[in-house]
Amino acid sequence: MAERLRTLIIEGELRPGAKLNERELCERLGVSRTPLREAFRMLASDGLLVQLPNRGAQVVALSPDDVRDGFEVMAALEGLAGELAVARVTDNDIADLRALQAEMEAAHAQHDLPTYYRINRAIHDRLNAIAGNAVLGQTYRSLNARLHALRFRSNLNRAKWDQAVDEHRGMIAALAARDGAALRDLLIRHLRAKQQAVLASMNKQDEQVLQGGIEP
Repeated sequence: MAERLRTLIIEGELRPGAKLNERELCERLGVSRTPLREAFRMLASDGLLVQLPNRGAQVVALSPDDVRDGFEVMAALEGLAGELAVARVTDNDIADLRALQAEMEAAHAQHDLPTYYRINRAIHDRLNAIAGNAVLGQTYRSLNARLHALRFRSNLNRAKWDQAVDEHRGMIAALAARDGAALRDLLIRHLRAKQQAVLASMNKQDEQVLQGGIEP
């Protein structure tokens, strides 16, 4: 249940700041209120929802400062994970990552963003698993849970999406070459590009709200 709600948030069906209607979600997901409320608690602990006293749950809306700070730390974490992964990666790991990369590029070619993002997450999670540092992995998962929806939406711009695919090809190549410095730098640039894409999207939405183009 929590994963189904997480997907709705990541893919933008439940937008930042949206108050969640328990009755509507129970009908939509075919569940009772008890498992739904448990899912709310789980996602609140991940930082995706905030539970308001006597007012139910609401999707977290991050500020530009939250986004800037979060992506800066995530870039450092992923860069470190890349360096550690290079020292510990096996040929089988690289073969698996290349297979995932091929699946991801097929989804990109078909303009299938949900499938693309699911595989993208698997690649980044696999890199962090290969890094083999439990503290790093726990910190990464905790922060990344809050940024998933923003990372998904950063690919709504086709040029940015194409750039992300190219960057992933470079990551696999650097890993295969056992070049830790190159992989670290690629991952940091990758996350900084995500950060800038998200901030630009947020600025555009703010302008549209001020002009009366969309609901805040």
